[in-house]
Amino acid sequence: MIALLPDWVEPVFRYMLEVGLRNTLRTAAISLLTSTVIGVLLGTLITIRFWPTQALIRLYIEIWRGLPIIVTLFLIHFAVPTLVPRFRFDPFTSGIITLTLWGSAQIAEATRGAVQSIPREQHEAASALGFGWVGRHSFVIFPQALRRLIPPLVSLLVAIILNTTLIQVIGGSELLETGEQSVERLAAPPPSGIFQIHAFEIYGAVAFAFFVMCFPLTRLAGWLERRLVA
Repeated sequence: MIALLPDWVEPVFRYMLEVGLRNTLRTAAISLLTSTVIGVLLGTLITIRFWPTQALIRLYIEIWRGLPIIVTLFLIHFAVPTLVPRFRFDPFTSGIITLTLWGSAQIAEATRGAVQSIPREQHEAASALGFGWVGRHSFVIFPQALRRLIPPLVSLLVAIILNTTLIQVIGGSELLETGEQSVERLAAPPPSGIFQIHAFEIYGAVAFAFFVMCFPLTRLAGWLERRLVA
């Protein structure tokens, strides 16, 4: 199929696939994993009736949910190294940290809601069986809450995939950046002196790639919500 297309398509397609798409998916996967681990832990701990813990976790959630993601990205990548030079990160590490802070705050709030939605009778029944707090949540409460947490996790993955494009502004070669680089490279004066402007084709391919990745996930999230939460 590629052999039937113009000569410029094959190198651009390979570059965007092997560099841009791979970096986008790797960043999204790591960010989702770390966000889930931290968010579930914080969301569970905030249900403990101990106000210092609740206050600290609530502060964490409100800060990272309330800030624009790009502001957090600039804080991590540009501001933090001015205070602590050893914390100077490459663009993708800064992006993963940023998306983890934002994503974990989202998951923490979703986890809190899922855990608190379990009827009190379930807690009382688990206590009557001799379970402590850890046992109640590990074997009774959280398995039920997890059903209600899966749809938000899928929706978070979509949001993280879309927000990986912000890494472009600090020099990360994710999918959008590789597309922009390809457009600029093809627009440079070639030896023949004939310019090749292919912005529509390349940016259209970037948009199509994000749609193909995210549309099925949004449909899946809706289906899971109807099946698991209702």
